[in-house]
Amino acid sequence: MQGLKNLVLGVFAALGAGATWAEYSWSFPQPVTPIAHETLHVHNLFMVIALTLFFGVLALMLYSFYAHRKSRGATAATFTGPRNRKQWLWVLSPFAFLLILDYGVFGIPAYHAVKMYEDTKNDAELVVKVTGSQWLWQYEFPSEGVRFTSRLTTPREQIENLAPKGEHYLLEVDNPLVLPVGKKIRFITTSNDVIHSWWVPAFGVKRDAVPGFLREFWAKVDTVGTYRGQCSELCGKEHGFMPVVVNVVSEAEFKTWLDSKKAGVVAVAAKTTP
Repeated sequence: MQGLKNLVLGVFAALGAGATWAEYSWSFPQPVTPIAHETLHVHNLFMVIALTLFFGVLALMLYSFYAHRKSRGATAATFTGPRNRKQWLWVLSPFAFLLILDYGVFGIPAYHAVKMYEDTKNDAELVVKVTGSQWLWQYEFPSEGVRFTSRLTTPREQIENLAPKGEHYLLEVDNPLVLPVGKKIRFITTSNDVIHSWWVPAFGVKRDAVPGFLREFWAKVDTVGTYRGQCSELCGKEHGFMPVVVNVVSEAEFKTWLDSKKAGVVAVAAKTTP
C-alpha cells in the first residue's frame, strides 16, 4: 500500500510540475525566434482544436451508447437510400465542417507560419553558410572571409560507457557557431557528401543540407544563450555524433569573436605563404 501511495503522489507531483503553461515544457523548448514562437502558437492552436473535437465526439458517442441502447427500447433509424435528404445531410455536413476547419482554422495559421519560415528576402544583416559532412559541420561567413569546422568533443570513453556521461553528452563541440542577438541571419545549407539536416529546436528551424543544392532559411534570435541541436537526417554510422551548438551573444561580443577568427585566418595564410 505504501508503494502504491508513493506512486500516486509521484504522478500528481509530476503533473503539478508539468502544468506550468508559461514554460511550454511539455513538448517544445522555450522559443527564442519569431519562427519558433509562431510554430508553438500554431501547435497549441491545433492541439486545442483537436482535443476539443476528440472529447466532443467521445462525449457524443458515450451519450448515444447510453440513450439509444436496446434495453431502453431504442430502434435503428429507417432512412436509407441515395435519394434520402437526411442521409445526404449527415454525410455532407461533417464533410463541409472538416473542409472549413482544414482550410480556414488550420490552413490560414499554417500558411502564415510557412510563409514566415520561407521569408529569406535581402534584408538579412548577416549570412552564414552551413555545410554538412560525414560527420561534422562547416560554418562560413562569406562576407567576412571566415570559415571553420565544428566537431563533437564528447570523449570516446563516455560513448563506449567506460566513463560517466557529462552534462552535455553528445551535444558539445570544439568550435560552436557564434551569432549576434537580435539580428536577422540568413542561413544557406548544402552538403559535401550525403543529405544532412541542420536543426536547433529552440530556433524552430530545420533545413536539409542536400549535395549539389543551396537551400536557405533565416532566424532572428531574441535571447542571449547557448542553444543545442543535432543532425536530424540519417546520414551514416556517425549520425548520432553530429551536434549543433550555437552561442548567441551581444553584438560587441560577436564582433570581438569575429575579429579573432579573422586574425586566425590571416595567421594561417601568413604561415602557408612561401
